[in-house]
Amino acid sequence: MRYLLILMLSLLPVFAHAGEAKDMAEDPVLEQRMIGLAEKLRCLVCQNESLASSHAELAEDLRREVREQMQKGMTDQEIIDYLVSRYGDFVLYDPPVKTSTLVLWYGPFALLLIGAGVLVYQLRKRRSQIAEPQISAEDSRRAAELLDQTNSPEELNKKDRQA
Repeated sequence: MRYLLILMLSLLPVFAHAGEAKDMAEDPVLEQRMIGLAEKLRCLVCQNESLASSHAELAEDLRREVREQMQKGMTDQEIIDYLVSRYGDFVLYDPPVKTSTLVLWYGPFALLLIGAGVLVYQLRKRRSQIAEPQISAEDSRRAAELLDQTNSPEELNKKDRQA
């Protein structure tokens, strides 16, 4: 009895998923057309998903509405125009370039250019603030001696003590 209960509980997600029926048109050609059109439309709830791939309730309602309009004989463009008039250009996955969508299309490039300009300005400002270190003639002579391979460390220490 215990094993049966465990089996039933482990199969519960499968049964829950089975009750979820997908909306499908009787005509497979119509369904294929609807899916093609839904790929061009954005889910109004998810925003980063197409209407075809969204599982939101509103997306299911919109797909059902698109199917009904297709069964009435409306063309894809008429359906798109209807949805745009109702929900605005936001419903389109690829909105048209016009004055109200210029920021959407060119805003990221403008922000990138502004960011690059600020970066260049800050780097130039930082470079002018950092002073180049000056080395004295004595330090230069000592460095040359240290780099000289012919002198042994004992000779260099001797010369340092004399200086």
